[in-house]
Amino acid sequence: MECVEITLEEEQRDESTQELLQHLPTEIGMGGNLLYLYQGFWCPQVSIKGMMLFQQHFKAQETDLILASIPKSGTTWLKALTYTIVNRSHHSLEKSPLLTNGPHGVVPFLEFDISSRNQFLEQDNLPEPRIFGTHSPYTALPCSVKDSAAKIVYVCRNPLDMFISYWKFSVNILKENEKHLSLGDAFDKFCQGLHGYGPFWDHLLGYWKASLERPDKVLFLKYEDIKKNNVPCIKKLATFLGIPFSVEEEKQGLIEETSRLCSVESMKNHEATMTGTGPLGIPASAFLRKGKVGDSLNYLTPSMVSRVENLIQEKLQDSGLSFCLSSTFQNIA
Repeated sequence: MECVEITLEEEQRDESTQELLQHLPTEIGMGGNLLYLYQGFWCPQVSIKGMMLFQQHFKAQETDLILASIPKSGTTWLKALTYTIVNRSHHSLEKSPLLTNGPHGVVPFLEFDISSRNQFLEQDNLPEPRIFGTHSPYTALPCSVKDSAAKIVYVCRNPLDMFISYWKFSVNILKENEKHLSLGDAFDKFCQGLHGYGPFWDHLLGYWKASLERPDKVLFLKYEDIKKNNVPCIKKLATFLGIPFSVEEEKQGLIEETSRLCSVESMKNHEATMTGTGPLGIPASAFLRKGKVGDSLNYLTPSMVSRVENLIQEKLQDSGLSFCLSSTFQNIA
């Protein structure tokens, strides 16, 4: 009888969701896909129901680890690093499930991989600490996440590199009736905040402000910092997670080995990347492109860089958060 009641409840909720979607504003995003304006952010059609289910049914545990990001900002890398750090006492690096299952296989997305109330309930049986990924804005996280001792790690990226990576990746998520936009058209939409979970500046600011208010709960990382200072950042991440590397582990070079295992170059050669699939059935290889800082220099004009720089100065003003786009590009050039 209980299963029937749950089924009826889910059917009623699905009808309610469908009705809600019919009344939400929609736009075509920079990836050519349909976006819904939900709670102040543009949510992709492929994940909006999952995002709602996440809000309705997810019950955080005190030891949960939530890995948050806007798409194409280092999500795969952060999943790999966190999973390896947390499970280093359970698996040798040579036998890590990361090699065969991939970062998205060992750390599920709350919006994509868990698609029903029953599946959320099943997560209660996972061993602690549970690790999940999300693209949801901070304001959209369930209260159980924000009000509990669950920890959040957020990774962001130079918006220009994020834009190019997203634009290149978006061809993988288009439906038959959707069209991959030109670079110029996609860029215009990006600057309007019309991309998955955008506007990017509001997404950044939500987690940034939370990290300032509760540094013990929210760790804010920049992709470029991890690339430049890999070992110190991995140590910082492990300490924040409550499982710092011991002196002996450091002497054994475990931090450097973790860095190598989880590097983009290494993950491209993992079995899971070469033969597996990621969220939405997308080939796992599509989630790992170049991972280089400043690659957008090869695609964007100086005027495009200037436009985003001015946008960032306007939107992030007085927040204490900044991105030095011009200097980054000058250093690379």
